[in-house]
Amino acid sequence: MPRRIFVTGIGVICAAGQNVPQLLSSLQNSQTGIGRIKYVETIHNNFPFAEVKFLNDELLKLTTIKGDTEIFSRTALLGIIAASEAMSSSKKEKNNSIRTGLISATTVAGMPLNEKYYLELLKNDSHKKFIETFDSADSTERIADHLNIKHYIATISTACSSSANAIMVGARMIKHNRLDRVVAGGTDALTKYTINGFNALEILDSNPCRPFDANRKGLTLGEGAAFLMLEAEDIADPDSIICELKGYGNANDAFHSTASSPDGNGASLAMKKAIDSAGLNIENISYINAHGTGTDINDLSEGKAMMMTFGKNIPLVSSTKAFIGHTLAAAGAVEAVISALAIKHQFIPANLNFKDKIDELSFEPVITLMNDYPVHHVLSNSFGFGGNNTSLIFSAC
Repeated sequence: MPRRIFVTGIGVICAAGQNVPQLLSSLQNSQTGIGRIKYVETIHNNFPFAEVKFLNDELLKLTTIKGDTEIFSRTALLGIIAASEAMSSSKKEKNNSIRTGLISATTVAGMPLNEKYYLELLKNDSHKKFIETFDSADSTERIADHLNIKHYIATISTACSSSANAIMVGARMIKHNRLDRVVAGGTDALTKYTINGFNALEILDSNPCRPFDANRKGLTLGEGAAFLMLEAEDIADPDSIICELKGYGNANDAFHSTASSPDGNGASLAMKKAIDSAGLNIENISYINAHGTGTDINDLSEGKAMMMTFGKNIPLVSSTKAFIGHTLAAAGAVEAVISALAIKHQFIPANLNFKDKIDELSFEPVITLMNDYPVHHVLSNSFGFGGNNTSLIFSAC
């Protein structure tokens, strides 16, 4: 029989908190991490962003890294901090005979260092050591070295569904007895490259994002990292179990290189696959943590997909991107941590900044914190460029 998979540790660093307790506090007090940009130099300072509130030197102090610290990109530092928290909170030693893997996701990799030294690299090779950080696997390797993980290491980059896919692949590795436990998640730092790119797509809002609002104007870029410790049922410490990763589904509608399909077919298929793989019915889902970026196309498409999947019985829905911004490759993992917290502490976070219902949709998101609400099964959506759609289901034990 396939092994059940439990979440026994979680770690996060994002605009709304430098660790899990701080993020939980922000969610329960409806306190956003979005503000004016401070740590990345950009001409686009008219937009709000969701930055991690530390310079790189300050991030280094949150780690125990030694040696050539200059070679660690912001992406790697964020990942090390979050993955270390996930590993430590699982109450397992770093070194043991348990088959342990790391599956990490990123889109920007070491771009912060490469864009800093790019012009100088064109003239001489004095900064050539930073070239290797451009590889997407660089941050994964550095996280793995820091945690002393050697059995299996992999990097996934499927745009904004990347870390949700990392979690899904980690679950498959455990379920089919390839590994016993996996640290799975993702990390992405804010860069000029991403800011300029999303500005060129004309999908940045000059105000903090307004997911599922009729007057939404675009997304708010963020940065951060999050990881989950996934463990097989036969090795998981019962006292460490936070929730169960019960189901997952992935579907690619390949409608457009960046835009979501207008009818939401791919997103709906991913949700249905996740529900089926969990052995649940649509009535069992307590809460949907939506992808909900705040863009015109995404929110309408995802809303239609939820209507297609759940009909008239859509569960309570909220997007938490108005707390954390859109953290790109890290988004699925940050929101997986939020889903685990919703189960552990029995609450549903608010969909901040919502005012007016979208006419084409039959539902409105949750607009105020719902404490002491029975949360049994959470469906967490992550949809990426190219139509790579992934849904995860976390369940109370």
